[in-house]
Amino acid sequence: MTHILLTGASRGIGAAIADSLTGEGLRLVGQSTRGDMPADFTDPAAPQALWQQALDALDGRIDVLINNAGIFESNPLDLDHDDWVAGWERTMRVNLTASAELCRLAVRHWQAEGRPGRIVNVASRAAYRGDSPAHWHYAASKAGMVGMTKSIARGYARDGILALAICPGFTMTGMAEDYLASRGGDKLLADIPLGRVADPEEVAKLARFCALEAPPSMTGAVLDINGASYVR
Repeated sequence: MTHILLTGASRGIGAAIADSLTGEGLRLVGQSTRGDMPADFTDPAAPQALWQQALDALDGRIDVLINNAGIFESNPLDLDHDDWVAGWERTMRVNLTASAELCRLAVRHWQAEGRPGRIVNVASRAAYRGDSPAHWHYAASKAGMVGMTKSIARGYARDGILALAICPGFTMTGMAEDYLASRGGDKLLADIPLGRVADPEEVAKLARFCALEAPPSMTGAVLDINGASYVR
C-alpha cells in the first residue's frame, strides 16, 4: 500500500492528480483550503499541522509527497512598496516556504523510519522562462522549488529518497483561463507550437509517473510539459 499526501487537491491540476491516484494499493489524502483536510498555507503553522494530520489519517506513514498547492496573483511594481513586499512574501510563503517545510518533514520522516520515499514538486515553466512584470514573485517561487528539488535529490539519493519536479506551461485551469483572457489568448497561444495549452489530465499522468513509476536514476529530473513553448 502506497500512502500519498497531495497538496492543492481540490481543483485544476491537483484534482486531476487526485483522480489519477485512486485504485488498489493506493491511499491518498488531499489538502485544500477547504474540505476534508483543510490547510491555509498563508498561516505559518499550517504545513506542520497538515503533516501531522496526514500522518494520523494514513496510520503514521507517508510514502509520497506531492507539492502542488500554489497561488498566482498579480503584484504590479507600481503598488505601494509595503503592499508589493507583502504580495511577494505571501506568494513565497504559499508556493515555496510551505512546500519546503513539507519536504523537510517528509525527509525527516523517512530518515527516522529508515526507508525510501518520493517527493514530486509541481513547479512551472516560469522557473526557467520567467513571467510577466507583475509576476516576479511567482517565477521566483517556482525557480526556488526547482532548486530545492535538485538539492534534495543530490542530498538524499543514497537513502532512497527521490525528488522530481514538473514544470507545466499554461494548463487549462481556472488560473490559466483568467490569465489567458487577461493577456490576449490568441497571442499567447501563438507562442505554443502545439497550438493549445495542456489539459490537467496530461500533467496528472506525469505526476503519477513520477510518484509511482519513475526509475530511481531519474531523481533530480525536471520534466517540462508546455507544448514546446519553452525548451531547454
